[in-house]
Amino acid sequence: MSRSERLLDLLQVLRRHRRPVSGGVLADEIGVSIRTLYRDIASLQAQGAAIEGEPGVGYVLKPGFLLPPLMFPPEEIEALVLGSRWVADRGDDHLRDAARNALARIAAVLPPELRDALEASALLVGPGVKLPVDSVDPALLRKAIRTERKLSLSYSDGSGVASERVVWPFALAFFDQVRLLLGWCELRQDFRSFRTDRMVHAQVLDARYPKRRQTLLKQWREIQGISHRDV
Repeated sequence: MSRSERLLDLLQVLRRHRRPVSGGVLADEIGVSIRTLYRDIASLQAQGAAIEGEPGVGYVLKPGFLLPPLMFPPEEIEALVLGSRWVADRGDDHLRDAARNALARIAAVLPPELRDALEASALLVGPGVKLPVDSVDPALLRKAIRTERKLSLSYSDGSGVASERVVWPFALAFFDQVRLLLGWCELRQDFRSFRTDRMVHAQVLDARYPKRRQTLLKQWREIQGISHRDV
């Protein structure tokens, strides 16, 4: 086990304990000597981990601490690289730039051996089918979803029939050839999906929709028979 992986394991063990836990217990759980455990605690504290305590008293990780990117094991780094490359290739301009910036931020704080692995990753994204051009900026749709705001939508279906909708948007689904906005349609009084390339105009309204986004997503999953692991 590399030192980075050992420090990650130590953080994970600390996250499981809500009350102070002795150094001896921590050392046994991750399989190191007490001296190594004290050194690892000091290293994590020096890197910004909010670990409180001292030898003979016990240690606790303050709630809300997030694992820094440098603590990702190699497999997670590869997953992030592959995902970022897919988004950069298949997302809109804003997501593409965000994916590239996020990857650069991660690379900047990785230890040298993991940074080399990231830059030399052999996980590539092949060219996909060119997506239809959207008239509506996908960033506006994502804003409506994040803020749980109603969306006024001018839409043209597959037959070219135009309609005006007010939608409660709760998710965007990305497929190889299309992107779909998932939402509750006030006109149809039911869940509907809308192809983003068939949207003529969209406006985020000031009104919040009456249900939480996660509640709508859960209801939609149940109706579709889709488990949380599938989507």
